[in-house]
Amino acid sequence: MGEVAVTYPLPGDGLERLAREHQVRVYRGEERLGGEALAAFTGSAVALIPLVNDSVDATVFARCPGLQIVANVGVGVNNIDLAAAAAAGVVVTNTPDVLTEATADLTWALILAVLRRVVEGDRLLRSGGFTGWRPDFFLAADVQGALLGIVGMGRIGRAVARRAAPFGMGVAFHDPDPEAGNGLDAVYYPELEALLRDADVVSLHCPLTPATRHLLDARRLALMKPTAVVINTSRGEVVDEGALVAALEAGRLGGAGLDVFELEPQVHPGLLGRSDVVLLPHLGSGTRRTRAAMASLAVDNVLAVLAGRPPLTPVVPPPPPRR
Repeated sequence: MGEVAVTYPLPGDGLERLAREHQVRVYRGEERLGGEALAAFTGSAVALIPLVNDSVDATVFARCPGLQIVANVGVGVNNIDLAAAAAAGVVVTNTPDVLTEATADLTWALILAVLRRVVEGDRLLRSGGFTGWRPDFFLAADVQGALLGIVGMGRIGRAVARRAAPFGMGVAFHDPDPEAGNGLDAVYYPELEALLRDADVVSLHCPLTPATRHLLDARRLALMKPTAVVINTSRGEVVDEGALVAALEAGRLGGAGLDVFELEPQVHPGLLGRSDVVLLPHLGSGTRRTRAAMASLAVDNVLAVLAGRPPLTPVVPPPPPRR
């Protein structure tokens, strides 16, 4: 029986299943962990289950030599020093697939909310601003006939693309793999800049890497139509929020729908007061069933590795056996 350190009380029955075979220690503090604090909490544990906002850096791998696996609860693993994990021979896993449909649904909720001014309309009505229907009252953008530009045609990007046809939207995409759109009615754009010029909605679904940090910067935002909107359900750092605010303030963009933020949980103050921006508190995978499935998959990865079996969803795979 090994000791497993878990940085948050997870939903579902995953931790109960884990406790049948291993000693489980759960962090219940409010502050997210990282560096020395996370290393101290992890201690002699053989497995660590962190959240995507816990920083699993090189300190953790250096201070916790008993670690065999870090099972991240989330798809993105930019919170983990993967090179340090590989050097230490520690398996890293994530939770793909189980959150794809929920995140795609929320992406579409943002698309519709921004284009049709749903949140803005709700606020107006509650404040007494609705005095009756008029032909020119509170007009919004059309969804049908608009072009949806998807940046990153992975699992979630493809799920978002599949939902476009019933709304009458065309789909274009940019991805390192030109074959990523196979099986979908989607036009491949080799150059991101060309996609930004043509799209009415730009929806971001790329992982956070050094190459995608501030992928949408001032230069690229300036290429977009003044009526176009930006949707981000990937990682906040993919968008330069300062540049986004400047573009909105200058009237060079039609709006934005954001579920993630550059300095999360902080939000750029220039976004908070804008009626053309819809802001959500990182709800992409936030359904009861999805969050429980994410926790369960993380636990299944831990159980597999500690039992000597291959992980289900490796990011950093097990090291080769020693000869």
